[in-house]
Amino acid sequence: MELQELFFESESRYSFSQTIEKLNESIAAEGWKTPAVHDLQQTMLNFGKSVLPVKVIEICHPKHSSRILEKNDERIVSSMMPCRISVYEKADGKTYVSRINSGLLAASAGGLIAEVMKDSTVDVEKIILNALK
Repeated sequence: MELQELFFESESRYSFSQTIEKLNESIAAEGWKTPAVHDLQQTMLNFGKSVLPVKVIEICHPKHSSRILEKNDERIVSSMMPCRISVYEKADGKTYVSRINSGLLAASAGGLIAEVMKDSTVDVEKIILNALK
């Protein structure tokens, strides 16, 4: 399996901060919540390292997560929850959005896990598509 299959990357036509703003609007419009945002650029500065801007936005929707977290055997995939969207700049000066192809990863698990992860992947893609249009 190649890296491009495991992760999706989209170029944003907006600046870094505008992309974050557009994503936040789209996340809210779709009824998802943002439990945390990790500013990895600031984290690296705290360790004396300088990197280009990068933020990881954690998003969650109980209609998906509860279906897995309510079951004992399915809870094993909780390490993939909540869904994460990464926004970053590259040396080309452009802003990008990446995310894990959780539908592909969960497909091998089958059953409820594959179903829920596929459904959440569809929702996350819609959030990103709406934000970047």
